[in-house]
Amino acid sequence: MFTIGCHLSASKGFEAMGKEAIKIKANTFQFFTRNPRGGKAKAIDEEDVKKFLKLAEENNFGRILAHAPYTLNGCSADESIRKFATETMADDLMRMEYVPGNYYNFHPGSHVKQGVDVGIEFITEMLNKILKKEQTTTVLLETMAGKGSEVGRNFEEIKRIIDGVELNEHLGVCLDTCHVYDAGYDIVNDLDGVLDEFDRIIGLDRLKAIHLNDSKNPFESHKDRHEKIGEGSIGNEAISRIINNPRIKDLPFFLETPNDLEGYAKEIKLLKSLRAE
Repeated sequence: MFTIGCHLSASKGFEAMGKEAIKIKANTFQFFTRNPRGGKAKAIDEEDVKKFLKLAEENNFGRILAHAPYTLNGCSADESIRKFATETMADDLMRMEYVPGNYYNFHPGSHVKQGVDVGIEFITEMLNKILKKEQTTTVLLETMAGKGSEVGRNFEEIKRIIDGVELNEHLGVCLDTCHVYDAGYDIVNDLDGVLDEFDRIIGLDRLKAIHLNDSKNPFESHKDRHEKIGEGSIGNEAISRIINNPRIKDLPFFLETPNDLEGYAKEIKLLKSLRAE
């Protein structure tokens, strides 16, 4: 099954997001757990959740993906920012249990001149405080483009985080096509080579989801600027190879392109036309 969706607004609740996904011919979606700049999360409406779970089952939805706010930085040099990140993620994971068995994605963070070793130490410390043996949500580390002092700019850094977490059976990876291309992984000309490298360093069993984005910038630019599918430096031919690659084609794909709902509908239609079932 081709599991494809996009980023939707959670302001109206789970059922509304599910209906929007169906409207644009999607069978999954991504959403922010709260305002992407941080702040208090909207209260969970249990009746809304029940309606969504029924809707998702009736329409054969794949796993949905919650995205942590951008302000979450578990490896900041500022202790108060690290505390905010820890408390926010802990709250988010508790709330995700209302929709059990899904994914929660976060950017590893920026070490802010402390060095990557310190950054990784803080991230693993945070995850060791938060993860619970009984949780059903899989936490995904997102691959990053490598701008500034980002942690997660290569597969080795992601692997070091995973290895430092005690309950790492609850961890996976979300590969962002724009980010890895900007980071210097040539998914346009050597997709299988990149997947081989991922498998050798991290293990393909850890790859749980794909952020499917084109890139406004050229290869190895370290810029992180998403573009609409087929309108950037990755292009439709490479995108087609990604969604049809036998090693990853059954993963859920989430669009984070600069689009409105109508634009996402057009992209989903395009991607389905490129998909060889």
